[in-house]
Amino acid sequence: MPSPQLPSHQLTVPLTGALDDPQRARDLTKMKRLATGLFLLAAAVFLVCVLVGDDAGAWVGYVRATAEASMVGALADWFAVTALFRHPMGLPIPHTAIIPRKKDQIGTSLGTFVQENFLTRRVVEERLDAVDVPGKLGAFLAAPGRAERLAGDAGAALGALSDLIADDEVQQTVSAFVDRKLRETPAAPGLARVLELAVDGDRHQEVLSAGLSGLAEFLADNRLVFRTRLGDASPSWVPDWVDDKVFDRVFELLRSFLAEVGADPEHPVRQVYDRRLRAYVHKLRTDPEAAARVEQFKAEVLEHPAVRTWSGSLWTTAKASVLTAAADPDSQLRARMVSVIRSGARLLTEDPTVRELVQREARRGAGWAVERFAGDAAELVGTTVARWDTEETSRRIELQVGRDLQWIRVNGTVVGGLAGLVIYTIAQLLS
Repeated sequence: MPSPQLPSHQLTVPLTGALDDPQRARDLTKMKRLATGLFLLAAAVFLVCVLVGDDAGAWVGYVRATAEASMVGALADWFAVTALFRHPMGLPIPHTAIIPRKKDQIGTSLGTFVQENFLTRRVVEERLDAVDVPGKLGAFLAAPGRAERLAGDAGAALGALSDLIADDEVQQTVSAFVDRKLRETPAAPGLARVLELAVDGDRHQEVLSAGLSGLAEFLADNRLVFRTRLGDASPSWVPDWVDDKVFDRVFELLRSFLAEVGADPEHPVRQVYDRRLRAYVHKLRTDPEAAARVEQFKAEVLEHPAVRTWSGSLWTTAKASVLTAAADPDSQLRARMVSVIRSGARLLTEDPTVRELVQREARRGAGWAVERFAGDAAELVGTTVARWDTEETSRRIELQVGRDLQWIRVNGTVVGGLAGLVIYTIAQLLS
């Protein structure tokens, strides 16, 4: 039958070696030997005084009282120090082995102490007020080669992130999103706005001029083709020279008309073109039938296989382009990222407005984080201490503070002896 599993917060875990210090252990051992040696010295002196007896002189009483009080002080402080970490002599005396018994409460109290005295909004904000956050951040970003390394890291991060993304799902999502947005967006108002901007800037006349010029070139390039078509359509009894004259006349008239319209900004054809285009813009805005025809045309375009293939390849094309640019140290993307980082570093160190903004937001963000996570940090301290092995925890704490505690034993031995001497002396003076 498998053993029951304890919740993770109840499992004891060993402490790792950050607190293991051989020098501390040696110092603690030396202090224990010193304190014990003083106790044994006092006991030996007391025993000698008892064996010598009062007949040896008045001094024996003073020495014996001093040694006796030293032993009492040494024993009392040994008991007090030992009771912190274990039961003295293994006896389950009440109110001893305090740290092993109260380990969990100590951890909870420590977490609460840290939360109430260190992880407070006021303390953190006061500390940040004394720190030049934008200056430090700007200096970090401006370090030689830092911008290039950060840009390279960002490129590597993009590559790693792309490996975690399912391309098929993203491609379908992007394609569906683009298709939905195009279908939901009315086409007539957008087309009307585009045409309106073109008309207001006389761009429509430039388009017409380019079209007329292109048509003239097309006619010139295909003159022989049109002449051949006229010959094929002309009756067989009409002489070729007649066809030539008719074709040349009509062709030159058409070319001259195109040149005339193209050269005259006030030509009637241009004016009619301008009026009709403006009327069509107005119609797109006011006539539901005209708008419906545009929407129908848009729907037909969106259903065309070429358009659907294009929308379906948006993600893969964009992803491939970005990743290729991110991986190339000489790409425009990497160069732009480096430029942005350097510009940010310069603003953080030189621009007063940016510096004030970053300092204020860092202060506000740190205060918010403390208020949001201080309780979690205190709980982390408490639960972590609760999971420590009891004996190991006691040993580690003793290793850290035990040297000073052993001095308490030494001081207790010395002070106890002096107190005993003073008390004995007063008693002799009063007797």
